[in-house]
Order: sequence, then structure tokens, then C-alpha cells
Amino acid sequence: MNTSKLLHWEDVEVGTPNTYGAYTVTKEEIFAFARAYDPQPHHVDEEAAKLSLTKGLCASGWHTCAMFMRILYDGVLKNAASLGASGIEEVKWIKPVRPGHVLRARSVCTAKRLMNSRDGVGIAQMKHEILNQHDELLMTMENAQFLAVRDPAKARAEFKS
Repeated sequence: MNTSKLLHWEDVEVGTPNTYGAYTVTKEEIFAFARAYDPQPHHVDEEAAKLSLTKGLCASGWHTCAMFMRILYDGVLKNAASLGASGIEEVKWIKPVRPGHVLRARSVCTAKRLMNSRDGVGIAQMKHEILNQHDELLMTMENAQFLAVRDPAKARAEFKS
């Protein structure tokens, strides 16, 4: 694989939002995920869901996170020199994700730095939003993304962390 064309740490611009994805949520997928991982009534039973706080069938928050990961991979990570992440600092489920929603993500780097303990690794602090086709904010997530640094010596000289 030619890694020179991949998105590297140097290519990430602080403050520049990127929007990507078009993922359609289906009732069948909500049921399948919920039955396997989060079988609460508002995720597996349409009638019970109507009586719940969500007022209707909705995807599990963890399912929403998984769908976001698919969107993130397809829209960014498959073309990035990604080295993973150390975890997620915060996830907020703002509104229910419903069957028929078409999800997209908007991500912005809020800060970046070089990793002191590993040469050639940069950290991009990211804030992600998941929106539906009506521009309703459904979920937010914050995490640190590790990316390969294309030219570590140049990056150290230009970017004092």
C-alpha cells in the first residue's frame, strides 16, 4: 500500500470541520443489534417503545456508536495513516436515532500535538457530531486519534509540543 497518499497527522487542520457519510438506519438493523447486545424494550419492541421515554423505536446508543465507527472508517480512516485511539473521553446521546434516519458525521480537530513517548506518532483531539437528514444533532463524541507523522524530524522542528 502506498502510504504517502494517506491522511497523516500533518494534514489535519485544527478548526476545519469535515462532513462525511450517508448511512441509512433500518428497523431490522436496530432489532438485530439490540437483540444481540442491548435488548431493552425500547430497542426490540415497537409497542413498548411507544410507551418509553423515547416515544418510539430507536437504536441503542452503543449501536449509534457502532454506526458512527462505520461512517468514520468509510469517510476518513480507510484513507488515513491511523494508528488507533486510546479511548473515548465523552459520548452524549442527544436525540434518539430512528429507523429511516440517514446519518452523517461532522468532525473537527480541536487540538493536536506530537506524542512525546513515541517518535512518528501525532495525536489529534477530535470532536465528532452525528446528524440526521434533518440536521438534528443526535450524538456527540470526543476522543484522541493517533495518526502517523509523515516527516517526524520536520514536524518536531515546526511544531513544538
